[in-house]
Amino acid sequence: MRMPDADADPDETREWLDALDASVRAGGKERGLFLLKKLEEQAQHLGIVAHVPPYSAYQNTIPLEEQGPYPGDLALEERITSIMRWNALAMVVRANRAYGELGGHIASYASAAEIFEVGFNHFFHAGDASRRADLVFFQPHSAPGVYARAFLEGRLTEEQLANFRQEVGGKGLSSYPHPWLMPKFWQFPTGSMGIGPISAIYHARFMRYLEHRGIAATGKRHVWGVFGDGEMDEPESTGALTLAARESLDNLTFVINCNLQRLDGPVRGNGQIIQELESLFIGAGWNVIKVLWGSDWDPLFARDTHHALLRQFAATVDGQYQTLGANDGAYNASHFFGLDPELRALVAHMSLAEIDALKRGGHDFRKLYAALRAARAHAGQPTVVLAKTKKGYGMGGVGESRMTSHQQKKLDLEALKAFRDRFRLHLSDDDLAQMRFYRPADGGPELAYLRERRAALGGALPARRDDAAPVAVPPLESYARFALDAGGHEMSTTTAVVRLIGNLLKDGALGPRIVPIVADEARTFGMANLFRQIGIYSPVGQLYEPEDAASMLRYREAQDGQLLEEGITEAGALSSWVAAATSYSVHGVAMLPFYIYYSMFGFQRVGDLIWAAADQRARGFLLGATAGRTTLGGEGLQHQDGSSHVAAATIPNCHAYDPAFAYEVAVIVDHGARQMMERQDDVFYYVTVMNENYAQPSLPAGVADDIVRGMYRLPTDDARRGDARVRLLGSGTILREVVAAAELLRDDWQIASEAWSVTSFGELAREARELERRNRLHPAQPRQSSHVERCLAGDAPVVAATDYVRAYPQLIASYVGAPFIVLGTDGFGRSDTRSALRDYFEIDRRHIAVAALDALARQQHVPGGVVEKAIERYAIDAGAPPPWTQ
Repeated sequence: MRMPDADADPDETREWLDALDASVRAGGKERGLFLLKKLEEQAQHLGIVAHVPPYSAYQNTIPLEEQGPYPGDLALEERITSIMRWNALAMVVRANRAYGELGGHIASYASAAEIFEVGFNHFFHAGDASRRADLVFFQPHSAPGVYARAFLEGRLTEEQLANFRQEVGGKGLSSYPHPWLMPKFWQFPTGSMGIGPISAIYHARFMRYLEHRGIAATGKRHVWGVFGDGEMDEPESTGALTLAARESLDNLTFVINCNLQRLDGPVRGNGQIIQELESLFIGAGWNVIKVLWGSDWDPLFARDTHHALLRQFAATVDGQYQTLGANDGAYNASHFFGLDPELRALVAHMSLAEIDALKRGGHDFRKLYAALRAARAHAGQPTVVLAKTKKGYGMGGVGESRMTSHQQKKLDLEALKAFRDRFRLHLSDDDLAQMRFYRPADGGPELAYLRERRAALGGALPARRDDAAPVAVPPLESYARFALDAGGHEMSTTTAVVRLIGNLLKDGALGPRIVPIVADEARTFGMANLFRQIGIYSPVGQLYEPEDAASMLRYREAQDGQLLEEGITEAGALSSWVAAATSYSVHGVAMLPFYIYYSMFGFQRVGDLIWAAADQRARGFLLGATAGRTTLGGEGLQHQDGSSHVAAATIPNCHAYDPAFAYEVAVIVDHGARQMMERQDDVFYYVTVMNENYAQPSLPAGVADDIVRGMYRLPTDDARRGDARVRLLGSGTILREVVAAAELLRDDWQIASEAWSVTSFGELAREARELERRNRLHPAQPRQSSHVERCLAGDAPVVAATDYVRAYPQLIASYVGAPFIVLGTDGFGRSDTRSALRDYFEIDRRHIAVAALDALARQQHVPGGVVEKAIERYAIDAGAPPPWTQ
């Protein structure tokens, strides 16, 4: 409501102000504050203001007179919802009755069923000729309810429902939304709490990005997220709320299922989570709509002229609301309405059964529809709907609002009968005992209505599409000549990859599809030239003159900017990368994101988001810059990465590489881009790059394929291969120490060696593991050898050195027949120079040479005394404690 420009009655205004002055003079400041608080409350009750910070009264935001008519058949929708509640319950109980160990959840969907059904029947659009589908993030524990609806729609079979959480045989359904496991069904994984909300925000933002850049029309589409109130405690759930408001993402609606309970107890037993969330979202700039009380409460509110209900609501904490919800009408009449004479009078005409039947707003179709309609129509802000529900709604004494409702997976026959009777289901006692699924007849009104409503909204949801056209990648030589023919020119591999991206951006076909992403430190990674070349995306352009306006590398924001500069938020930047990396499926347009960041803040900090990216079949590049334990010399413990490659190796569709040279980077990027954009494989690449400048050699002939396989021999000496007595393996920046160690062995000890660049211990182990299995299960067929077995055949000892923990090279240990010695950077990082750090972690050329000599001495190829001489010659402190103990 707009504030009047002029005072319509100055005399009345003066009377109010004089009265306040007199009250403060007589009763002090405390009395004045009390009066103002009461006036604020009265202003809310009268509808003058929607809310007074920090939150509004404990009532529905949309008053009855603004609610409007319900557009659907209420009776039919309630019946369909009851059927789905039963099938969801039967699915979980059957699985646990048969096997007792499969788990599953009943209570979450029971609380959210009406939310889902209002969405499915009236809002969740599946797309048509003019638009693609809405994006819907489903509360993960409610997956059985989504399956139950798909069963009624004919999308899933009874056999699939009967095999819930039994996926190994291929006939069952995944526990939570998993696009990897059900690639035609689920759009987004939400099983890890907190990932859904932040992903929804960045997907909504990426839709605007595509629209503003003219790549895809997304204006008609909407992002819906149904999340739990307990889930909002996760930092990812709330970490991007201000971004959504700052960029005016009115294409985004959250529906928070406020059943007031975490997995095993109240969310805010001594407080009110709904009021807390309202304050949080209002402060972040969101439009907030509360749906707290069902239609049965409206007559009570109409008669409550003194606001006794609102006073009691405000005084009741969530723990007590749960107790009230878990008990019957008699308990509520005594322990809520009986606390105040005005409340007792309000319900004096009601029976205990009628009091018991009073619904919370999240179970009322009319209230939910009005809220979602208002959210969809709201312009200029994202909207959150706070819907108050009961966890385990309809489960009666065994689960409704109970602390144990989340763990409830088995119900006895009496509880099932009570459930049937409450929802008026046409099920016999034998149907209940056998937990039979129920599907109405095809000619009946239920399925006809279900199909009609979904047809009006474009078809079935959730559904995942994979129909993007491939995009051609230009010839490698056309954009990577500087790296392939470096000729000793000094640069870092970070510089090399940024130049590759810059050159690819110039390609007419692939260039517009590239999405460079950085979390704040673009200049650190040498990306400042991209500011002017492609611009930084901003939905409002640039409203200021940048401090560096006169610079060739000036900071330039633009509505059609291509670079996503995310600020200091690895979780946000990774979520942005996921939105771009799944664009081929979500938007039908293949994009190729490159997210460059400090490698330490990737898998270690937001590894769960990376797993979610893998689940939803993301395609793109993650670039772990300033990688390794010793390359970022001065930063110290928390900035030095020693383990990201170990984490990356555990993700099946992640291909991880640690290249040392610019030409290796070029070959890997080219191969990955073709795999993802031309062949459209559901993989993504993690490539670590360093900030250390050194002379870059040119690409040797015939090694490109082996670079991709994971290792190749460097042309470091002119000795015949058979003359080598030891093999030295290195990756990333430590490869140069390996090459130098080979020179020490040759010059100081006259020992020939082979130096190998291992671009990926993970890729080597993956192929070897697969062939090992193949050979084991096909003993009658000729044995096949892996690339690592062929490269390291024989008994010449192998020394592998890495800037990562020893576990990384040890991925290949079981596939090497010769003695295998690993030098790595186990332990906490340190701040110092690169040379000091490499000495401390015992991975520099001197330690590599000593390790090689020791391995040869153990084979009696050199005298034992040689090792002691080498330790003395290279001034190695043999008495120093191991670095991983310090």
